[in-house]
Amino acid sequence: MATHLDLEEQEQLDQLKAFWKQYGNLITWALIAALGTFAAWNGWNWWQREQAISASGMYDELEKAVDAQDVTATSRIYTDLTSRYGRTVYAQQGALLAARLQYEKGQPAAAREALQWVVDKSSDKEYQTLARLRLAGLLLDEKKYDDALKLLDAAAAKGFEALVADRRGDVLAAQNKSDEARAAYQQAWKGIDSKLGYRRLVEAKLNALGAAAEAPPAASGVSK
Repeated sequence: MATHLDLEEQEQLDQLKAFWKQYGNLITWALIAALGTFAAWNGWNWWQREQAISASGMYDELEKAVDAQDVTATSRIYTDLTSRYGRTVYAQQGALLAARLQYEKGQPAAAREALQWVVDKSSDKEYQTLARLRLAGLLLDEKKYDDALKLLDAAAAKGFEALVADRRGDVLAAQNKSDEARAAYQQAWKGIDSKLGYRRLVEAKLNALGAAAEAPPAASGVSK
C-alpha cells in the first residue's frame, strides 16, 4: 500500500513539474505584474499625498502674499505652484487667487495668463467655469467681445448657468445687442435665488435696458 502511495505521489510530482515547466514563467510574470501594479498603486497614492502636502504649504505662502498685497511674491509663488504641483487642486485655486490680485494691481496680462492656465489645465469643470467667467470679464474690458462669448459658450459647470448668463448679458449689452442682452439677463434673474442680493443687481441691469424682471410662471395645480 505504501508503494502505491509513493508511486501516486511521484506521479503527482511529475505532473506538477511538467505543469510548472510549461506555465511557470507565465505565472511568475503574472505575479510580478500584479505585485508591480499593487506597488505602483501604493507609490502613486504616496506620491499624491506628498504632492498635496507640499502644494498645501506653498498655497499657504501664496495666501499670505495675497493678504499682504505683494503682487511680485504672489506671481512668483503662483508660478512655482503651477509648475511643480500643477495636478493638485491647490494649483487651480492658487491661479484664481493670483489672477485676482494681479488684476487689482493693474497687471491684466498676468491675470489673463493665470486664468487661461486654469481653463487649459484644470480637469475640474467648476474651476474651469470660474476661470472662464473671470477671463470673459477681462476680455470685456478689452472690448474683445467675440472671444469673451466663445469662452462663455464653453462654461458648462452645473449650478453656474445664471452667472454665465449674466456675464453673457454684459458682453451683449456692450455690443449694443439690447434684445439679446435682455434675454440673457432674464435667464440670469430667473436662475438666481430670490434671497440673494446679486439678483437685485441683475434686475437693475434689466431696468437699465428698459425691461422689467419676469418671474417664472407658477406651477398650476390640476384639480380632480
